[in-house]
Amino acid sequence: MRSVKTLHVISAHAEGEVGDVIVGGVLPPPGDTLWEQRSFVAQDQTLRNFVLNEPRGGVFRHVNLLVPPKHPEADAAFIIMEPEDTPPMSGSNAICVATVLLDSGMIPMQEPEAHLTLEAPGGLVRVRAECRDGKAQRIHVRNLPSFADRIAATLDVPGVGELVVDTAYGGDSFVVVDAATLGFDIVAHEARDLARIGVAITNAANEQLGFTHPQNPDWTHISFCAFCGPVQATPTGLTGKSAVAIQPGKIDRSPTGTAVSARMALMAAKGELAVGQTFEAVSIIGSRFTGRITGHADLEGRPAIIPEISGRGWITGTHQHMLDPDDPWQGGYRLSDTWGV
Repeated sequence: MRSVKTLHVISAHAEGEVGDVIVGGVLPPPGDTLWEQRSFVAQDQTLRNFVLNEPRGGVFRHVNLLVPPKHPEADAAFIIMEPEDTPPMSGSNAICVATVLLDSGMIPMQEPEAHLTLEAPGGLVRVRAECRDGKAQRIHVRNLPSFADRIAATLDVPGVGELVVDTAYGGDSFVVVDAATLGFDIVAHEARDLARIGVAITNAANEQLGFTHPQNPDWTHISFCAFCGPVQATPTGLTGKSAVAIQPGKIDRSPTGTAVSARMALMAAKGELAVGQTFEAVSIIGSRFTGRITGHADLEGRPAIIPEISGRGWITGTHQHMLDPDDPWQGGYRLSDTWGV
């Protein structure tokens, strides 16, 4: 087989959401910090196009690049590549990366519990993995500080009308809407409409509300729309359904770890959830992440929570992505039948 490029990938998913991990064939991108390396990947586009565009990728795929950590406390570092963004953090991708590191033996597994520190572009995340019989059974990720931004803001969405929304940050930035207000029950057959309307809401929120992070001046947009269903009480807190629309137009198959963190930050700001309580989020396919508020933080005067999220990850295969020098679509391609809504 002739190839001028070979990438070694371990494929995985976390509660249904794909999060492949590049384990070889790519040199670390330039940059003195992981954020600078992330920014190079985002701006250069070469690697993103190769793994995310068709024929190797697709709108459903996320890919993580393992790189040597910059922080002395980190065991490994990863740069997240989503269909449109290269974000500060991702819960499902962190679970996939931790699962791959442990299940593949790249980091020695300790039973019944393994502890490691991952460096995401947005900062350090602490991982506790429940391990048994050579498998990481459940991954607990202590996420980045998360905060409520706007509460009960008015948003005018073309084709939808006027909505009352919240905005929040949970390692990535969200506009949060009540699903029932728009007639959604968050069930599988609604996925196409949720994706279409969610992108419209996200675009309107960026135009009308905007976003700023108090400690990261580079992150100035809202990435996702989170549709949230009603909550019910549990012995340890609350549970409820949610669905996150991801640009350019798909629904996260998992409950979205950063969305769970952002939603808990909003619940805390509204007095609905306290330190030590849990929120169990249920996705559109019935998979679950459990979130817990572990403490409080201060971000340049802005109150925040320290969330922990947990879920399960599985390895689905290994791949070698190659590039024939005669391939006329070396950077891949995108078509609006799947990449546009």
